[in-house]
Amino acid sequence: MFAHRGGADALPEHTLGAYLRALEEGADGLECDVRLTRDGHLVCVHDRRLDRTSNGRGRVSTKTLAELESLDFGSWHPGYPDDEEPLPALSRLLTLDRLLEAVCDSGRNVRLLIETKHPTRHGAEVERQLVRTLRRFGLTEPGPESRVQVTVMSFAALALRRVRVQAPAIPTVYLVELLPPGVSRGRLPFGARIAGPGIGLVRSRPWLIPAIRAAGHQAYVWTVNDKADLDMVLEHRVDGVITDRPRFVLDHLAAL
Repeated sequence: MFAHRGGADALPEHTLGAYLRALEEGADGLECDVRLTRDGHLVCVHDRRLDRTSNGRGRVSTKTLAELESLDFGSWHPGYPDDEEPLPALSRLLTLDRLLEAVCDSGRNVRLLIETKHPTRHGAEVERQLVRTLRRFGLTEPGPESRVQVTVMSFAALALRRVRVQAPAIPTVYLVELLPPGVSRGRLPFGARIAGPGIGLVRSRPWLIPAIRAAGHQAYVWTVNDKADLDMVLEHRVDGVITDRPRFVLDHLAAL
């Protein structure tokens, strides 16, 4: 089970506090989105624009890291504590470096799913910078005893090809919301071995997961937040459940 954006239901998404809470609750893995700043830093932000999840305006890609770090990324969320003192772990911009440091320092086995967001003005530089960062942390060629295992995901097939060329040992997930040609028969692009269909696609096409598995691929389904959907994907015996509600999923699995 992967905590989507750290567990975006309970705490502000993509904040260090959300990820640390998910680890404390026992999540098997974490999921994050990355975008590149104007000055070349990878930051954990889902939307192209800042308006929804911060008190800033404009596109992430046009801002420097310093400009983004001056913003509040947490107090908009209903789960943000009503305290007078600011809480940096729940409001400060999270860089990929900080997230990787926290995961590596956690002392436990963690699966980390990193989604590169496209289209973007930075194009292929997103994957180049991601591979450089993962190599710096020693995560591009994980061994069987490595505590942290990274998988890269994208809706952009070319992004997966770039990762495969630069770091062939890193597994890749091809994310799908609408069914492209070939995937219905279990074909995935550029060496991807894992399909990542959205829960709506799985609901409307119950044959999709069996087709993916029959082709020898794994399936990670997003974003699974209620009991009916969770029961459905468990019946399909999916390989990964990505959820905004890690505590709910863990409690449900423990009760089975």
